[in-house]
Amino acid sequence: MALPWRHCWRWASGSTRTSLLETICCFNGGSATSLLRGTGTATGSGNEGLSSRTVHTTSLGNSILTRHKSRFLYPTPKPCYCKKIHSDAKLEDPFTLAQKDLNHLYDDIKKELFVSKSELKSICDYYFDGKGKAFRPMIVVLMARACNSHSSRDGDLLPGQRSIAMISEMIHTASLVHDDVIDGSDKRRGKTTINEVWGERKAILAGDFILSAASVALARIGNNTVVSVLSQVTEDLVRGEFMQLGSKENEKERFKHYLDKTFKKTASLIANSCKAVSILVNSDPEVHEIAFQYGRNVGIAFQLVDDVLDFTACASQLGKPSATDLKLGLATGPVLFACQQSEGVDQTNYLAQHYCQEAIRQISLLRPSLERDALIRLTQMVLTRDK
Repeated sequence: MALPWRHCWRWASGSTRTSLLETICCFNGGSATSLLRGTGTATGSGNEGLSSRTVHTTSLGNSILTRHKSRFLYPTPKPCYCKKIHSDAKLEDPFTLAQKDLNHLYDDIKKELFVSKSELKSICDYYFDGKGKAFRPMIVVLMARACNSHSSRDGDLLPGQRSIAMISEMIHTASLVHDDVIDGSDKRRGKTTINEVWGERKAILAGDFILSAASVALARIGNNTVVSVLSQVTEDLVRGEFMQLGSKENEKERFKHYLDKTFKKTASLIANSCKAVSILVNSDPEVHEIAFQYGRNVGIAFQLVDDVLDFTACASQLGKPSATDLKLGLATGPVLFACQQSEGVDQTNYLAQHYCQEAIRQISLLRPSLERDALIRLTQMVLTRDK
């Protein structure tokens, strides 16, 4: 049953104190809707299990999100989805629905990484052991099928769409290898990190090799627009890492900096991969934007929850050390909210819920399909995961 929206007094419209949410939504005349959709000035530019933990889910009712008038891209009217976001309606399990398309994911990746040098092959294959949840490829194949259904195309995924799902996992894993070197991490996905086993130099080279193999696979798709879209991901990853090394003195700028960095380091890969698969099946820019915005909002929400779990979950749950960002001196959502003398963990969860609400609003503009509904359910799983 849907739970009521719990307002923090700092977010209430009648509050005389400017809240941090108002700050991040309204700087330079922006709005909360523009922040979530990426059209305001806040636009940025592991093995992540999704088992459940208890959080307060939200029903925004007449909030800023549901007051925004949507333009549907297909003529059949439907009831407002906002009232059903956290209902008891049975939605398809995303992992089950995507499983058929992901059965050979890691075998395909290993084929892309085939080299004669045994040590390099061992390093590159280390994280592609088939034990991960393949969260990003799952989103990509579900988005591909949802866009295919919206475009009245049934049957198997296009070869290019399947390749993009594989490429998304390769880029993500390469970024983790590099991140572990930068952070000096010794655990990842419940295993000793590559830099601990083989050393930092070989870890960096292995990450570079995985990225180069992903680039070759991307070029083979043969679509210049898709190549351009996914090339943006690599640029964003590097820029995001540099942003993480810096900081802002002003409180308002710090949170914008944090959200921009979060988009570049985490959400850009999901958003641009979703956009890429939509481009291959549909020429409508509005469909491309829906796919991008769903990925963007889910990606940011995923990282916000990840930052919460860094404080609330133990290392054995996460498969990596806990409180890592805090030890590295990185200011994440819970810390930034706590600096305002508010409840850092709760406020970060609330912000993640806002992003998931916008993701649902976006994906609901597509025609109904099992995959579209699975993407709606996925937002709930992102909010309630415990590792």
